Amino acid sequence: MDLSDAYANGPYIAGADAFPPRWAAEAARFREELGDRARLDLDYGAGARHQFDLFLPEETPKGVFVFVHGGYWMAFDKSSWSNLAAGLMAHGWAVAMPSYDLCPQVRIADITRQIAAAVTRIAQEVAGPILLAGHSAGGHLVARMTGRDVLPAEVGERLQTVMPISPLSDLRPLMQTGMNEKFQMDLQAAESESPILMQDRYDAQVVVWVGGDERPSFLDQAHWLAESWGAGHVVADGKHHFDVIEPLADPESDMVRTLLGEN
Repeated sequence: MDLSDAYANGPYIAGADAFPPRWAAEAARFREELGDRARLDLDYGAGARHQFDLFLPEETPKGVFVFVHGGYWMAFDKSSWSNLAAGLMAHGWAVAMPSYDLCPQVRIADITRQIAAAVTRIAQEVAGPILLAGHSAGGHLVARMTGRDVLPAEVGERLQTVMPISPLSDLRPLMQTGMNEKFQMDLQAAESESPILMQDRYDAQVVVWVGGDERPSFLDQAHWLAESWGAGHVVADGKHHFDVIEPLADPESDMVRTLLGEN
């Protein structure tokens, strides 16, 4: 069975083509307005895309929130999401956003290792607890960061809240999509990178978030992860795959409050 359509988002979202340029414009405006509190293009590795942006609050940070972007491990970089830092920054948190290499130049397991290196480097920049959220493929990546075999203990034990947003938690169905030509996953690779199969995890609060108007496959993926981990599970009414992350920019949103452990 070909599951390509089941994992296609854009064709089922009105005005989908307008979202990426709007994301990029809002992010660029945010960075410009933030001035010298935006530290851009900090290295966490040797590759051209092994960089992160760090956005600092006016006061000493309470900790750091790391947001990992999506794009099916094949698209985007850190530069389209900067404005999503506003919600946590308003509560006194630093916010970091890394880029990573993309498939098919690398495999998904390589990207997991890169994000682990990024989070480790970011943890050296900002003291205190660590919050993680990621969207779609980024949701997969932040879920993977809870593994004791992924992050070093001195970093993993600082994890406070992890929020996979519309995550890909079982990669095995993606082997039945046309995208696997770029992922080049076999069953062993899909299983080893599937968060739902992870057993030994750091003791962080995990809340799985998904839009109520998302494709059934993404509702399923979110449910599978929440069920297998015994994690929190929020289905946001009226939100689809592209706008489900927007509440990160709102300091008073339920999403931000949940990341802070206030909901």
